Amino acid sequence: MDSTRNPRFVDAILRWPWTELLARLLLVGAYLLGGIVKLSDWPQAIAEQAHFGMHPPAFWAALTIAVELIGPVLILSRRFVWLGAGMLGVFTVLAAITANGFWAMPPGQERFMATNAFFEHLGLVGGFVLLAIVVAKPGASQVARGA
Repeated sequence: MDSTRNPRFVDAILRWPWTELLARLLLVGAYLLGGIVKLSDWPQAIAEQAHFGMHPPAFWAALTIAVELIGPVLILSRRFVWLGAGMLGVFTVLAAITANGFWAMPPGQERFMATNAFFEHLGLVGGFVLLAIVVAKPGASQVARGA
């Protein structure tokens, strides 16, 4: 087997018509669910923002819900993917800094968990950047690019 080619089963998975949609859904699913949960429990959404020191909390709750719903819809609909990926990428970096400030924690279990969560969030940002790059490549469909 040539080292530059994928195994046949990998090519079959990548060519399966539902693979791309499933991958996009896996990437944005937590955000979409988070937006729906916050929208369905507005007082708790406000309390969450207050917990993280965001003022005014109602403004930040509304903005968070908008980003968590609009970003995934753009990505899943293949319209303006770059915008949806950018929205969620920036949101994720800001959320990681706000909620997982491991650098300010004393050594221990809480710092360990916050460090892992912070870098996992950065991995998601990398996924959004890759998605935007792939969609922008020549040969990507016009629909996927939002044209």
